[in-house]
Amino acid sequence: MRLHRIGTTLTAIVAMMTMADNAQAQTARQVGVVAARQGEKTMTLEDLNFGGHNYRNMVAQNRPCTWWGDELIRQDAQANYLVDKKTGRETRLFAINEINQWAGPTKDRKVGSLRATSFPYAGKSIVVVSGGDKTYTIDFKKHTLISVRQWAEGDELLESCPASEAVAYLKAGNLYVSRGMKQWQLSNDGSRQIVYGQSVHRDEFGIRKGTFWSPDGMRLAFYRMDQSMVTDYPQVNIPEIGFGHPETQSCIATAAPDKYPMAGETSHKVTVGVFDLRTGNTVYLKAGDPTDRYFTNIAWSPDGASIYMFELNRDQNDCRLTCYDAATGEKRGELYRETDAKYVEPQHPIIFLPWDSSQFIMQSRKDGYNHLYLCSIGKHGSRMGSNTESVDIRQLTAGQWEVMEVLGFNSKRKSVVIASNERSPIQRNLFAVDCRTGKRTLMDDGGSGWHYGTLSQSGRYIYDNYSTPSTPRKIAIVDTENGHSTPYFTAPHPWKGYQVPEYSCGSIKAADGQTDLYYRMVKPIGFDPAKKYPTIIYVYGGPHAHNVDARWNYGSRGWETYMASKGYLLFILDNRGSENRGKAFEQATFRQLGQEEMRDQMQGVAYLKSLPYVDADKIGVHGWSFGGFMTISLMTNYPDVFKVGVAGGPVIDWHWYEVMYGERYMDTPQANPDGYRKTSLLYTAKNLKGKLQIIQGYND
Repeated sequence: MRLHRIGTTLTAIVAMMTMADNAQAQTARQVGVVAARQGEKTMTLEDLNFGGHNYRNMVAQNRPCTWWGDELIRQDAQANYLVDKKTGRETRLFAINEINQWAGPTKDRKVGSLRATSFPYAGKSIVVVSGGDKTYTIDFKKHTLISVRQWAEGDELLESCPASEAVAYLKAGNLYVSRGMKQWQLSNDGSRQIVYGQSVHRDEFGIRKGTFWSPDGMRLAFYRMDQSMVTDYPQVNIPEIGFGHPETQSCIATAAPDKYPMAGETSHKVTVGVFDLRTGNTVYLKAGDPTDRYFTNIAWSPDGASIYMFELNRDQNDCRLTCYDAATGEKRGELYRETDAKYVEPQHPIIFLPWDSSQFIMQSRKDGYNHLYLCSIGKHGSRMGSNTESVDIRQLTAGQWEVMEVLGFNSKRKSVVIASNERSPIQRNLFAVDCRTGKRTLMDDGGSGWHYGTLSQSGRYIYDNYSTPSTPRKIAIVDTENGHSTPYFTAPHPWKGYQVPEYSCGSIKAADGQTDLYYRMVKPIGFDPAKKYPTIIYVYGGPHAHNVDARWNYGSRGWETYMASKGYLLFILDNRGSENRGKAFEQATFRQLGQEEMRDQMQGVAYLKSLPYVDADKIGVHGWSFGGFMTISLMTNYPDVFKVGVAGGPVIDWHWYEVMYGERYMDTPQANPDGYRKTSLLYTAKNLKGKLQIIQGYND
């Protein structure tokens, strides 16, 4: 789902606060008095809510960086700095006034910020920076402008390619490619019905874009989506009325229908085109009738001669890795096939080894957890495919944990650098995996934490930006050759001088009696175990998301801190069906969304009721999107437990959700009518007893 965890609105806060009686409110006021006496401030919504006037001062400071080959560059708004990887010291590369001077002879301010600079060529002093409708390429050592590109109104940049200095962009819905003085128009029928070069299949299956450059930049693969056969869903654009002279402004909504294929209904048709800059010709992959398949995770061979992608049937239980000739569009072979009784969900394109063009890394959950497989093309042994290409497959990582991301490769060490939760289901740590032996070497400090890493071009260095439950942010520069870590930045605690609640983490058993589920608890400021507190359960609960991890304050959000300052206890549990815990954990909810999730959440309620300081008569529930669906499900299936609920953007009936997501987890309404009826909130609405607020946008 697209709305995983959206900040709670003021109306949700007001609705939740109605649970507190006068005595509880008096307790909250007394806490504030005690805080003031101790010289500590109480947090407000202006401190904790995104957009609040003091919000920027209440989040951990950061040091955004990017790689220039193996050199680390810090990107500040007013200047860029070269970071010494051994000491962490910084040297200014250039300032914004210099960039604006080099960008042209006039004194006009051309570039407003340097936070989005890019350094496309290792070893060359070239920086690319945008300002307004222009993109500047500058040699910052020679202080000269190399090129400037003027974007016309309505042009939409899709993807640039440093290798060939070509760009793909949209103009009036049609796809264009330009390189130097040459420009090609690849389509002429682009419209709301026919979509080029953009993400397809509603961003499912790991799809985030619609153009894919070959390694040398001389070919461009792109999506073409025909959605003319998809039923229009009626929506409108509502104009914003100003306060100046509203009588002169139109307040009439205009029609803006959306092509939204609902579960069990007709979906769109996707094809993959390939444009060759050398010939100016476009071919389409000859994949046969694609109306019942999804084309995902497009990848190129290192020589740019072949295209690989996963093809998934509409039932989403039969996935095949296929190869096509990029020059002719002919199918070269089916290299791998994976089936599952419930569903297969490809999320990652294959990645070829930089040092061996005959081998690639594939990710799969075929053993129950997302792991890496080393695949060798054209070798005999365990043939997994037929036709003109075959592949030998060897599992590279294994265990009851998940590979969460592939950061890249270290060619010298012949290793692949990954992020995984091997050390704990709520941690994210960085490892180097030897591609010959599978041996894993920890690349961070290994403590409880959540590590985001970006790899330098050669794979020699990792920029490790992380936090722990008690540390807002630390950044280190890790040398993958020897494991040495250079401290670069430690953020000061942004809440110093404020009253803060107690954040804790623990686990309980799921409704199956076997599986560990992790929770976060936020106790009220001034917590007294001898008192009883109204409690709010925050829930998401759906796939591809989780709430509890070993980040700062266990991933707690500002809204929870605010409510804790008002005398509430907060409880957040990741039920079965959420991410990063393996296939069986996620697939427990198959064909019956919300049912096992509710059972697990009620295990959390039972745990809360066992605590002497939880007021069992004052339990509320709140969530957004899937969490909104869960909120209403809990309110109407357990009406005597939850006294108040706030459901943001909830799914009311899975009949009305999209084909890709809905059919993966529920099958079609035609194949699973009982499941769709059981999970529909229309039939349980009559059970509602507590106070429920539903928040919807006009286009939800």
